[in-house]
Amino acid sequence: MSKKTKIIAIANQKGGVGKTTTAVNLAAGLAASEVPTLLIDIDPQANATSGVGIEIDKTKLSIYDILSHNREPAEAIISTALEHLEILPSSRQLVGAEVEMVGMLSREYLLKKALANLDGKYDYVLIDCPPSLGLLTVNGLTAADSVLIPIQCEYYAMEGLSQLLNTIRLIQRQLNTDLEIEGVLITMFDSRLNLSRQVAEEVRAYFGDKVYETAIQRNVRLSESPSYGKPIILYDVQSIGSQNYMSLVSEVLARNG
Repeated sequence: MSKKTKIIAIANQKGGVGKTTTAVNLAAGLAASEVPTLLIDIDPQANATSGVGIEIDKTKLSIYDILSHNREPAEAIISTALEHLEILPSSRQLVGAEVEMVGMLSREYLLKKALANLDGKYDYVLIDCPPSLGLLTVNGLTAADSVLIPIQCEYYAMEGLSQLLNTIRLIQRQLNTDLEIEGVLITMFDSRLNLSRQVAEEVRAYFGDKVYETAIQRNVRLSESPSYGKPIILYDVQSIGSQNYMSLVSEVLARNG
């Protein structure tokens, strides 16, 4: 993989924090900015795959074949409705992959090894990790240069974060010394609610300048778009959700020079 490819894992072991929404819409926003991007779905729920309009049952190969059967990523990568966005889809078989991987040699490095064969075709590779800290997420974090953490503006938002940060530190120590925190993204923000503002303040106090200026606001159009298999910029480009994610894209590009 060429030097300029940036691999970002999007991870939080809590479900419902806007992780897949962020993976799909950040990837789509980068692609809309004509930045060659690959989205890798390593979540057995395969929501990122369906979120870009790919029918899971119609894919011939998936990330499962790459991790469990040593197939080349290039064999499974498919194009999407956006010219500069391709996806390495997930599949339901991935549910059993963690069990299969346990017996494999260097099991934490399977994804990293597979991605070494991508020849710098992409500027960004985004990995949508499952909402757990199992072997699939460990593979995502071991393969990545950095991790982007979405945090929703709800009660208990900070709870469980120490677990995620401990996992990140463990991986930094033992598996991937170069892993950094790319950024922390506040999601499901509602400026009318005290709670939202409190959580946002707490997150900013804790993570400092790692927190993006952009917060992803609660937005009906954004919640609707996955059921149409479209990123928000294709579903409703005028929506607040679309504006938020394009603003995030600008920040990500600016931070990466």
